[in-house]
Amino acid sequence: MRVLAALSGGVDSAVAAARAVEAGHDVVGVHMALSRSRAQHRNGSRGCCSIEDASDARRAADVLGIPYYVWDLSEEFEETVVADFLSEYEAGRTPNPCVRCNEHIKFSALLDRGLALGFDAVATGHYARIVDVPLADGSTRRELHRARDAAKDQSYVLAVMGADRLARSLFPLGEVASKDEVRAEAAARGLSVSAKPDSYDICFVADGDTQGFLRERLGARVGQIVDADGNVVGEHEGAYAYTVGQRRGLGLNRPAADGKPRYVLEVDPAANRVVVGASELLSVSEIAADDVTWLAEDLPVEEWAQVSVQVRAHGDPVPARVRREQDRLLTELASPLRGIAPGQSIVVYDGTRVLGQAAISRAGRGAAAQVVGA
Repeated sequence: MRVLAALSGGVDSAVAAARAVEAGHDVVGVHMALSRSRAQHRNGSRGCCSIEDASDARRAADVLGIPYYVWDLSEEFEETVVADFLSEYEAGRTPNPCVRCNEHIKFSALLDRGLALGFDAVATGHYARIVDVPLADGSTRRELHRARDAAKDQSYVLAVMGADRLARSLFPLGEVASKDEVRAEAAARGLSVSAKPDSYDICFVADGDTQGFLRERLGARVGQIVDADGNVVGEHEGAYAYTVGQRRGLGLNRPAADGKPRYVLEVDPAANRVVVGASELLSVSEIAADDVTWLAEDLPVEEWAQVSVQVRAHGDPVPARVRREQDRLLTELASPLRGIAPGQSIVVYDGTRVLGQAAISRAGRGAAAQVVGA
């Protein structure tokens, strides 16, 4: 099988490519240049896809003895991932750029180009498992599952890829026991990235200052911070820089009457207003979501089904029941969660299997009415 290995310059993608070669595939490495600034440098473990990462990817390809190319996807990245990030914050929602990158870049632009060039699949260093389940008619059903290493599991950000792209994907690290195993394997293979720190934060905000990035792109827009009763308690320079559940960086003029910390309860971009209040007001038990991607067509959820859901990339799964109607999803949580913001992804699981995902549009009392007319 002809396989396009996405080489980010990190240890995970390098070992994934090595395993694809070892499995007997005809492998070609490609590094995605996503930054418009060719002089961008990595800041420790912040960011990725920098000039150093491209060099590390090339060295890994040389060690593996595979062809290596750099594809400039910076325009697609800016027009999809970065543009979505800005527009979602501007609309008072909380985006997940890693989900959008997997959707638009790694499993759209990269895979589509690869297929056009005659490749059969894309291999990445994501921690997730693909399980091919034999069926009675002799065919198989391809399922996306959590990685064996729960601490590194990335199935949450992969659920958006859809069944067609799942059929063309390889995740060679899905069965590894730990990241230590991957690093040890990289060292044994002579890969210089074996001790390289993992990247984190938002790759295109390499200094970690998300609010500064938003102000630079969207400009200052002074508005009011109010409490749940509408009393003005502070001022902000842009409602877009706040997200539901946020506690730090509010800069309030006076403390709450009860002396307890206050959290962002709501972001109203139309009024350029941020509403804050007590932590208990963040708890929700109903979630409505749209833009559904459903991977488990053998399990249509037109009626209520008992599942578990995850609302953050590194969050814990929560027992819930869900109901899917066309392109909308209703979730009722067994236990309330705090700080659920519109724009976040909600991913549905049956055990370790990913059933689907959707983008949260509303959370809290009355969310059911938005979907099922309750």
